[in-house]
Amino acid sequence: MKKVIVIKMGGVASDNLTKSFFEQVDQWQKDGNKVVIIHGGGHYISDMMQRLNVPVVMQDGLRVTTEETLKITQMVLIGQVQPTITSHFQQEGFSVVGLNASCGQIITGTFLDKNTLGSVGKVEQIETELLEHLLATKHIPIIAPLGLTKKGEWLNINADHVACKVAEELQAEKLYLLTDVPGVKKENQWLKELSTNEIANLKTAKIIKGGMLPKLESAVTAIKGGVKEVHITNQIQHAGTIIKSKEVVA
Repeated sequence: MKKVIVIKMGGVASDNLTKSFFEQVDQWQKDGNKVVIIHGGGHYISDMMQRLNVPVVMQDGLRVTTEETLKITQMVLIGQVQPTITSHFQQEGFSVVGLNASCGQIITGTFLDKNTLGSVGKVEQIETELLEHLLATKHIPIIAPLGLTKKGEWLNINADHVACKVAEELQAEKLYLLTDVPGVKKENQWLKELSTNEIANLKTAKIIKGGMLPKLESAVTAIKGGVKEVHITNQIQHAGTIIKSKEVVA
């Protein structure tokens, strides 16, 4: 599907959506683009876990997900974060539909490493037929990063990875991975562009770590899957760091 823009936003971003954000989305739609949102909610999941005295354990930027952690994750993403986002969009006059794994099994996945990470999953398949139908009727799908295995087991999947797979399957023109910083930093400089080869070098040099690691891994996968460009930024109105497949000079 052409002229698709996929946006991944964190849970905190969902509480700080500005007028200019909605104006940009509105302009994209007026220009004939179709918009898909994938949301995270890590901050709110961690906050709820702490309130319930459940340990928060992270490994390589991924949340180790026990059975109890999975239930909290479902509760926060589907019961708190997603309704907040959909209501904001509706108040601005957009037609939106909130989706999670139980909606036509929109995200099918498998366990990433059950022994080490618990119910953390990786995406195997996106049910694009449902998304294409919604986009054709000018709806904005707003998707929680939860998947189901073929056996019906729930999975907690990194939202950047889900956004990457959705963008790849829809052959998106652009993928925005919103974060709390304006891009990728190297030697105290915010980079305007990065090639996929440069990302591999930054990983080897351990310049990239923590939550930025899955973002850039997702970006590389998306580019290799046919997405034209990936933006890592804190605002969709600003390009941030643009990831492209060609060699660029940073």
